[in-house]
Amino acid sequence: MSYFFLITIDVEDWFQVENFKKYIPFDSWSSYELRVEKNTYRLLDLFDSIERKKTEGRMQNTVSDDENQASSIKFSDNGQELTEDKQNDKVQCTFFVLGWLAKQLPHLVREIQSRGHEVASHGYKHNLCNAQSYKDIKMDLYDSKNLLEDIIGTQVFGYRAPSFSINNDILEIIEECGYLYDSSYNSFSMHGRYGHVDLSRNEKKGIAIRISKSLNAERRTHTTEPQTFYELPISNLKLAQQVLPWGGGGYFRMIPFILFRWGVRSILKKENAFLFYFHPWEIDPDQPKVDNASKLYKFRHYLNIGTAYSKLHKFLEICNQCHFVSCRQYVKRVSKD
Repeated sequence: MSYFFLITIDVEDWFQVENFKKYIPFDSWSSYELRVEKNTYRLLDLFDSIERKKTEGRMQNTVSDDENQASSIKFSDNGQELTEDKQNDKVQCTFFVLGWLAKQLPHLVREIQSRGHEVASHGYKHNLCNAQSYKDIKMDLYDSKNLLEDIIGTQVFGYRAPSFSINNDILEIIEECGYLYDSSYNSFSMHGRYGHVDLSRNEKKGIAIRISKSLNAERRTHTTEPQTFYELPISNLKLAQQVLPWGGGGYFRMIPFILFRWGVRSILKKENAFLFYFHPWEIDPDQPKVDNASKLYKFRHYLNIGTAYSKLHKFLEICNQCHFVSCRQYVKRVSKD
């Protein structure tokens, strides 16, 4: 059985996060130091290194005396096998790029694409969707999508809302604007900014949830991709009646490594896939400090960022026999099953 690991990166800089919006408004962004480029390059290089190790491991396995055992992954100390498929060595991730940054750094967007990863939209101004009007949401969705498509010269298929701020009505708007999937639903209910959607009656295919079977006229004309709009939720851990935040970000930095690994293994056993999210600023301990922010916001933002890169590196190496696929690839795959 194949296990799929969906790495998603929300490309935003240290001064654009929602926790600091009160202290750093949008109209002041141009006065702050851009650090996202070098941090994104570090992540791109990390993913390349994981891909090289996957390839090297497969080459070694090819000459193994026991080919039946060569392809198994030892994900935990007890030798749990997660996949026996030794094909796909390519590490392909999805980068949800903020439009404002794409306009400043178009070469970075093209670099992401040239390294074989998917470019998707994170909106333009990092405004919460559920705090905007219908008109403003549509403008933000269109502007970011069109900008990214002009930069990379191909269609943008996916969207992620800032701070997972969606609801059922917003999902309809996202589809209306020509996207083929959204990845904004976080089922952890104890965070005040996360949106709430009712997907209980929707068909589930892997971790993807089918939202609509129809295509609007614009997409019918311009794409041969799967003609269904999907939601790709953040992967959380369900224990009894509780949903624990396990999909990445600050929770990844907070949860002890051994415990996080156990939770991911549990999710993979149940779902056969895990969707992980992260930000470039989370590996940057030298970023400027926002001293006037509240203690809670500073705790959320700066917690363990000095060790986050090494923790992420170690975690991905442990999982390196899973299939690292982009969101678009995963949707295409499940839509054919």
